[in-house]
Amino acid sequence: MNYDLSWMLDSALELPEAQHAILVSADGLLMARSKEVGRDHADTVAAAMSGMQSLSRTVADFCHGGAASTGRPQWRQTLVEFDHGWVFLISAGEGAYLAVSASPDVDMAEITFRMQQLVGQLGKALTSPPRERADIQS
Repeated sequence: MNYDLSWMLDSALELPEAQHAILVSADGLLMARSKEVGRDHADTVAAAMSGMQSLSRTVADFCHGGAASTGRPQWRQTLVEFDHGWVFLISAGEGAYLAVSASPDVDMAEITFRMQQLVGQLGKALTSPPRERADIQS
């Protein structure tokens, strides 16, 4: 991705108690980070967020509860609580995910709403196309 989206991620942090934000590709590569997150740390968190999203999708049937329904439940958001705060993870277009961390006192509905607004504003800029296999010639 050629766009520097870091300044847009910083806008998601204008909410009191929001701390850090990163944009992650589905394969775990860092696409953008808010200014307070160091590059090495952001790379590590990006890989973890990709794995977290994958795990969340895998357990979607657990939420299904055996109720009569057509199709597999759709993943919408992953929320993880820690002693010192929360991590929110949502889809940010095809093949991209937005993760935001916040303190325990954050307004959870407001931060989720703010994240959805940011994703809407970024639109196609957040879409990370799937990787294409390069043909190897011998």
